[in-house]
Amino acid sequence: MAEALGEYRELRTMQAPATLDGGDVLRIDRDLYIGVSGRSTLDGIRQIESFVMPFGYRVHPVEMTGCLHLKSAVTQVGERMLLVNPDWVDGGVFEGMQRIDVASDEPYAANALMLADAVIYPAAHRATGRRLEQKGVPLRLVDVTELMKAEGAVTCCSLIFRT
Repeated sequence: MAEALGEYRELRTMQAPATLDGGDVLRIDRDLYIGVSGRSTLDGIRQIESFVMPFGYRVHPVEMTGCLHLKSAVTQVGERMLLVNPDWVDGGVFEGMQRIDVASDEPYAANALMLADAVIYPAAHRATGRRLEQKGVPLRLVDVTELMKAEGAVTCCSLIFRT
């Protein structure tokens, strides 16, 4: 992956024992919200901060509980709109953003993938999907039931890359 991406971007390497998992990184404009998890350490977050600050990014460590990754608990679904599981992350961390809470019986429903014209979203989360549609969020529903068995979702299986 590094070899392929190295053709398009300058790459940086974290130094062990720091770790960071992409599922813990939520970018909103020039803000990086990074979940402190079993896969992303505070040292990893500090190293990422040193890499991105020269480019005008701000880094915000985010405490979470009950889930594997930050993007299991919160994802962006609109310009200033987030989909949040409030049991797993404090939505107040994301100042100035409108929040849509997942349906209480769909705890894994916060994982969505925003594209330019629509949000890719798991078809299995019907109640939360209706909440999104009521807020005017255009959805492209996909079947990811097999991925969901391992807390996988649409963000885990996607790499959005602009050349």
